[in-house]
Formats: sequence, structure tokens, C-alpha cells
Amino acid sequence: MNAVVIAVCLMLLLSLLRINVVISLTLSAIVGGLVGGLDLTATIAAFNGGLGGGATIALSYAMLGAFAVAISRSGITDLLAQKVIKTFGGSANNNNTFWFKTVLFGSILLVAVSSQNLVPVHIAFIPILIPPLLHVMAKFQIDRRAVACVITLGLTATYMLLPVGFGGIFLNNILLKNLNDNGLNAVAGDLPLAMALPVGGMVLGLFVALFYTYRKPRHYSEEKILQAEPENKTFRPSHIVVAVIAIVVALSLQLYADSIILGSLAGFTIFTLGGVIKFKETQDAFTQGVRMMAMIGFIMIAAAGFAAVMKATNGVDSLVTSIGGMIGDNKALAAMLMLVVGLLITMGIGSSFSTIPIIATIYVPLCLQFGFSPMATMALVGTAAALGDAGSPASDSTLGPTSGLNADGQHDHIWDSVVPTFIHYNIPLLIFGWVAAMVW
Repeated sequence: MNAVVIAVCLMLLLSLLRINVVISLTLSAIVGGLVGGLDLTATIAAFNGGLGGGATIALSYAMLGAFAVAISRSGITDLLAQKVIKTFGGSANNNNTFWFKTVLFGSILLVAVSSQNLVPVHIAFIPILIPPLLHVMAKFQIDRRAVACVITLGLTATYMLLPVGFGGIFLNNILLKNLNDNGLNAVAGDLPLAMALPVGGMVLGLFVALFYTYRKPRHYSEEKILQAEPENKTFRPSHIVVAVIAIVVALSLQLYADSIILGSLAGFTIFTLGGVIKFKETQDAFTQGVRMMAMIGFIMIAAAGFAAVMKATNGVDSLVTSIGGMIGDNKALAAMLMLVVGLLITMGIGSSFSTIPIIATIYVPLCLQFGFSPMATMALVGTAAALGDAGSPASDSTLGPTSGLNADGQHDHIWDSVVPTFIHYNIPLLIFGWVAAMVW
């Protein structure tokens, strides 16, 4: 009857039944608060108090959506799409479809990996890069679920393995610090090696998704794509120049000020001053962008409220503590239960970065008690925290791909982003994380 388990399971069940994710999160938070011993007033107060935690992210998404619309109207993305189509012969057949998939998936994966370190914009690239590619993806009948898996791998496996950029924050600033603060003698240089096997499981999951699960052609309505992302047949060189300047300025400001809001606002302003968007059209362009990203923003706000209620019930702490009494002296069972509990916590909170401080205080002493080596402990705690990130309805790793792939309303967040990434990444992480704990 743990509040976190009940709330997370209810949220997932409602989401799978195609009930709106915001409603699912809100109802589940209320049920979890009541089960966790809070009265209705205290539950609502905790939920309302947590909503502000998602406001910045929601506004960032809204501004990013407006910026993405401005980029689309400049014609630069359509020019890119036409170049791609021309390169691959303008029509789909078995030979050029294979090469197009290879280039497309490889390019998107490289961009996603780079977004975590080389150019640390995180998910900001997705609503800018992906919607213009929907035309050519539909032409070659690419299954968008495969693209969602590619993006999510680049977003999550990168910070789990590479200690630079967001990976430096996850591995060194959070994971290493919490491991050592709780009595483990961990060395920073060992973290990538400890996480290599779980990440290898994710890579295997990606291959299964691309070469087996989602290899068949899938049809999408090009009419709906054109309604959401109209194609420009003629291009004005001045607009292309303005687009390049706006993208460079927006990216530079985002990196300098660590603010998607500031970068997107500056880029949108440059598009307006450069004549790509007329002053009288700014309201329509901004509204279109906000409409495109509104649902993602509301999910992030509701997720912050959900997490606040879960913390207020102390259900996370009791869940982590309770596994100690369930294990006995079975080392293999201990490793599996720790991973499963990490999966539940991260799917509820939606952030692997926030999960580590919660579980490390209990997991590290447990690992030392059971005789796990430092490497095995690193793999267990790191994998337990990352589990669920790829399969949570409220995680950046699933919301990000949906924000781009659902620009025309033909990509369902739960069934086309969450379920595919859960199957192909969380299940391998459970298996390979457990193997890593046993091997190390």
C-alpha cells in the first residue's frame, strides 16, 4: 500500500488508457496523497506548491515553440528537406530508403548526443529540427516510433556514460558525490566503466527497435503534415541569412545565460526585425508556437506537482527503506529489487538527476552490507536512478521527442514515445544493470 507505488501505477494505467497525461498525473497525485496519509487539503496544498517547479520549463517550451515556427516560416528547414529528397532520388525504393534511414537515424543520434555535451542545449533542438523533417520522413514511410527511440537514446545514454556536459553533472556532481557522502570510496574514473554494461543494454534495445520492431513502413497523412508545417516552394536568400543569424544568436545566448527563454526570445525578435515575420503576424506566429508546445508544458507543470505530493507523503523514503526487510541475505534479489524500486521512483518523479539523492542514502549502505564492490555499487545506484527516465510520461527524454514528432498530431505521446522507449530501454537496463551488479 505504498503511496508512491500506487500513484505511479495508477498514473501509468490511466495514461495507457489514453486518458490525458495531465489528468492522469493530477488524479494519481491526489490518490497518492490520500493513501500516503495526507488529507485532501494537505494533498492539494502540496500539489499546488509544486506546480511552480515546472513553470520555467513550460515557459521555455512555449518560447521555443514560437522560435521553431519562425524558423519554419523562413524556409531554411524546407530548403534542407528538399535537398535531402533530391539527394535520395526524390522517390522511395528499397535501396534509397535504406540509405536514407541510415543517414537520418545517424544524423539525429549525433545531434542528440551533441546536445548533452558539445552544444549543451538538451532537448531544445527537437522542435526546431524534427518538424521540418516530417515531410521527407512521411515520403519514405519512416516509423516515427523508431525516431523517438533514436532521440531518447542520445539524450539518456550520453549522460549515463560520458562525464562531460550533462554527463559531468550526472556522473561527477551528483552520482559520485552522493556515493562518497554515504560511505563508498568511489573514483570518478571508474564511473563510465561501471555504467558501460547498462548503456550497452540500451544500445542493444535500439538495434532491436530499428531492425526488428519498427523496421516496417508506416503511413502518415501528408495533408496533416502540410497543415502543421507548410512547405515553401520558393526561398528568399535574405530570409535564409536572417534564419542563420537568428539560430546562431539564440544558441549563443542560451549557452551564455543558460536560458532557453532568453535565446528563443532573441531569435524570434531577429526574425521579426529581419522581415521573415511581419509585425502584424507576430501574434499569430507566437500563438501557433505556444499551441504546438502547450501540452508538453502543462505535463511538466503537472509532473512537478505530482512529485511534490510524493515527497510530502514520505512514500519514497519508506519504499526505499522497506526493501531492506524484503531481501534477507539474497544478493541477487537485493540487486533486482533496488533496480525495480529505482524504476518506480524515477517514473514518478520524471528525473534521474533528482532520484540519486533519494536512493543513495539507503542503497549505498545496503550494497556495502551485501558485499557489493564499489564498481557494482556505482552500476546499481546509477542504473536505478536512470531507470524510468526513458519510459516516464513526464520525463524530458520522452516529452522532447513527442514535441517534435507530434507537430502534426500523428504521434501519440504514450503509445508512440513512452511505451516504445520503456520496452526497448527500461527492460534492457533492468537486465544489464543487474548483470553489471553481479559481474562487478
